[in-house]
Amino acid sequence: MSEKTGYRNFALAMLLLVYTFNFVDRQILGILASAIKADLQLSDKQLGLLGGLAFALLYSTLAIPLAWLADRTSRTWVITFSLALWSLFTGLCGFATSFGQLFAARIGVGVGEAGGIAPSYAVIADMFPPRSRARALAVYSLGIPLGSAAGVMLGGYIAARVDWRTAFFVVGGAGVLLAPLFRLVVREPLRDAPVAGRAPVGRVFAILAAKPSFWLLALGAASSSMLGYGLAFWLPSLLKRSFHLDLVQTAQFYGAVLLIGGVPGILLGGAIGDRFGGRDRAIYARAPAIAFLVAVPLFAAGIMSTSTVAAFLFFLIPQALVYLWLAPVVTAVQHLVPAHMRATASASFLLINNLIGLGAGSFVLGAVSDGLTARFGDEALRYAMLGGLSLYLLAGALMWLASKPLRTDWVD
Repeated sequence: MSEKTGYRNFALAMLLLVYTFNFVDRQILGILASAIKADLQLSDKQLGLLGGLAFALLYSTLAIPLAWLADRTSRTWVITFSLALWSLFTGLCGFATSFGQLFAARIGVGVGEAGGIAPSYAVIADMFPPRSRARALAVYSLGIPLGSAAGVMLGGYIAARVDWRTAFFVVGGAGVLLAPLFRLVVREPLRDAPVAGRAPVGRVFAILAAKPSFWLLALGAASSSMLGYGLAFWLPSLLKRSFHLDLVQTAQFYGAVLLIGGVPGILLGGAIGDRFGGRDRAIYARAPAIAFLVAVPLFAAGIMSTSTVAAFLFFLIPQALVYLWLAPVVTAVQHLVPAHMRATASASFLLINNLIGLGAGSFVLGAVSDGLTARFGDEALRYAMLGGLSLYLLAGALMWLASKPLRTDWVD
């Protein structure tokens, strides 16, 4: 292995570690929701706002100016600052004594995380050649199941042994300590275009707006994320209410589903993109479309199961399938614009994906659950999730429609 290849893989590992912290801090709220609800006397709607809108409000909108800054200055500095900021606000969540205070702290987490992902996508695209780019982005995307599982398991364990506040203190403090180490060891990659020649944000928007594949990919991803983030936030509550698991059992169940199902799904998506995408660009959208459609009946069987073992087995395969889109679609977005616009293009994609998906997902499921409680009682959340599976069908249809224009919209 050459020194260049060795460093490139090391840098990717560091970016993966930062992304893992991103999802630990983002998803830990789900496993702690029941304890927070009881302590602060919150409703499901309020919990849904904390898991979605509070985080997504500025996370989605600030991603574009921060990505623009990263494209014109140092992407690694923007990532470092973002990591330190979101970790600080995660720790502050542990001090909250009311809905308003916790809502404000979650907004702060979103502000910090706004500058983490899009610049990381661009750094990876600069470091890795096209033939291995989808697999590199797949490895980076492992931060989603790894971080989500760590947040669920670590948060559940600490909350059960100490309290929910300590869980926020521990994960927030660890991220603050990681930030200077990341900046010390990860170098800014060389870019093809001079920094002074970076395009204005409006020019990037104009290029993307003229490409049908961008809108179809972004709206398809947003549809899937709306349900995906909703399930990630509410599934621990479902396991406690409908399957009667305690906090540690819930953490173990959902953490195992995320790891055993999610990791292979993401890696498979990257492998498919690199192996077949060079022959036909449409595969970057078509493979995720098929995966979403196959996942729906399996998820439905798991949600409606009355057996914990059966639910676990039913959840594994669709958990892999609904993560398959990440590497192919993110890779495709990198190739809708010239190289020096990649961070801004990624942020534009994430704006749509997160404002709709993250902003509405947990709130909508919580609101529907509240609305169905009079009829179904503790089983209301189960039926809210079942109805939400229509979003995966919509995501599959939009991704399939994106496959044809993607061939002509692609920029090498």
